[in-house]
Amino acid sequence: MELRTLQYFLAVAREQSISSAAQSLHLSQPTISIQLKSLEQELGCQLLVRGTKGSRKVTLTEEGMLLRKRAQEILDLVHKTELEIELSADTVAGDLYIGAGETELVRIVARAARALLDTCPDLHYHLFSGNAFSVWEKLDGGLLDFGIVYGAVDSARYNALRLPVFDTWGVLMRKDAPLARKEQITPEDLYGVPLILSEQESQSSDLVRWFQCDPARLQVIATYNLIFNASLLVDEGLGYAVTLDKLINTTGESPLCFRPLFPRLEAPAHFVWKKYQVLSKAGERFLQQVRALLAAPAP
Repeated sequence: MELRTLQYFLAVAREQSISSAAQSLHLSQPTISIQLKSLEQELGCQLLVRGTKGSRKVTLTEEGMLLRKRAQEILDLVHKTELEIELSADTVAGDLYIGAGETELVRIVARAARALLDTCPDLHYHLFSGNAFSVWEKLDGGLLDFGIVYGAVDSARYNALRLPVFDTWGVLMRKDAPLARKEQITPEDLYGVPLILSEQESQSSDLVRWFQCDPARLQVIATYNLIFNASLLVDEGLGYAVTLDKLINTTGESPLCFRPLFPRLEAPAHFVWKKYQVLSKAGERFLQQVRALLAAPAP
């Protein structure tokens, strides 16, 4: 499987047309068609559904959609590697890719980047936001240099620095909601009320165990991947969102408020990277700065 062929395939997937893809690549249509047929033969499956007579539009099969995702990841990784190799060994410059969920702990990235601004002005940072599963997946695929994740870390596969600050679980709700009169929220308070849970945490986690009941007893009416979207559901009165603190502004004229869980439930976090990974010079310098920040005494 050649990189050039993957580029042709992605162009067709983007344009939804072989002829349009050929024009964008400044190639002939037969050249693209031959390469795509060869790719399908190599993989042993159909990737595209050609349009009927009179229609030039093509659609991706299920296998084609999978290849589109993986092909983009492969080409991104190749581009990232080429840039790292091109840099001089004496130059601390380049691109760093860092993944994290929605958390105040991303400030550690901001502080490290700010500390390096004067001495390493040619460092560029690319932040990926996603849940832990997507961060782990991109770390494993080499598409991220570092990640910030909650929970346990597989020490056989990853290096990790324990972050000194804990995020606290609680409930985001409207200020006029019945539970807003309470200072803390117990498991019993949430039995029988409409809940909006993190897609990841709604399966099996410390949070589920905190509820002290069969998850099937909970009235989960929605799940979310990004808490901002969930906050809109809360604002419309759809239910109570169980989330981490400091992610949504509940001060001033905000119609929302946050109440911590009781018993208190904290989420430990780690700054992680793949074990045995060969970091670029930029990655090594950034990691050194993160270590220095974590070792410094609290102000």
